[in-house]
Amino acid sequence: MRAPEFWSGDGGGVLPLLLSPLAALYAQATAKRVAKPGWKAPVPVICCGNVTAGGAGKTTLALDLGRRLANRGINVHFLSRGYGGKLKGPLRVDPAKHDSHDVGDEALLLAAERPAWISGDRAAGARAAIEGGAQAIVMDDGLQNPTLEKDLSLLTIDGSYGFGNGHVIPAGPLRESVGTAAARCRAAILIGEDRTGALAKLPPRMPVLRGKLVPGPEARMLVGQPVFAFCGIGNPLKFFASLQEAGAVIAGRAAYADHYPFDAGDLRELLAEADRLRAIPVTTRKDFVRLPQAFRARITVLNITLAWEEPATIEALIDPLAQQVPIPA
Repeated sequence: MRAPEFWSGDGGGVLPLLLSPLAALYAQATAKRVAKPGWKAPVPVICCGNVTAGGAGKTTLALDLGRRLANRGINVHFLSRGYGGKLKGPLRVDPAKHDSHDVGDEALLLAAERPAWISGDRAAGARAAIEGGAQAIVMDDGLQNPTLEKDLSLLTIDGSYGFGNGHVIPAGPLRESVGTAAARCRAAILIGEDRTGALAKLPPRMPVLRGKLVPGPEARMLVGQPVFAFCGIGNPLKFFASLQEAGAVIAGRAAYADHYPFDAGDLRELLAEADRLRAIPVTTRKDFVRLPQAFRARITVLNITLAWEEPATIEALIDPLAQQVPIPA
């Protein structure tokens, strides 16, 4: 689904007010759910969560943390719900066997780097990962899932979107109030500039770590080149902005709903438009894994990584947990 327009901005007019009774029920249900105790894993569990529906950069953050833990010699595994996939798990993702219809796009991105598991029941997924050799677990999403106790929860914030209109679903994009989510998190991770005043809505003493999305080295081939950019992610404007920052000339663009399941008809239309514009068709890595296999050779991917304003701050945050992991001799 594409997020309603009234979810963004400064309140959304009368609709949030009309939907406020349903929003109150949603918030109550979430509060009741997250209050349940979860299973305490014998290995450190880090949760990259957010308070809004849709993308905030959680997967990019999870990948970054996974690399940092792996660089310390820790056998870290990823754990996600597998949103958009038909398989429920617990299941270890095999990119050679599974596609986005099976396990969702985010799980495929994670599995391309480190062992990754999907499971609606995060505790069951964690048990399976530990049996598979995990010495630490990084969760992509799951802040509102109580089945697994977290040792470190991080509140991911998209600086360009913030908390939308500030209302709870369905009146706005929030899964729960900002304050209740922040109370369960050790720190907030602001990705990009705070363009909506989101930081002012956080608890006064909450630590805030800042980072930005940067294009991968393949972006050099796009400098000065006309591109036709298309994607189906939570915030398409971030992708378009990354292309412009990389020096590409956006000749055309197309934005689809988050996790959009591209089919052959979509790709024929997109490639025809790119040909008409004499532009290079470019998409995100997350979208690329959802494209029909027969069309992938014609699509350029812009990879994105997270660059920290102060890398030492994130290392200091994960250091106490990393030190709890016994590294085999």
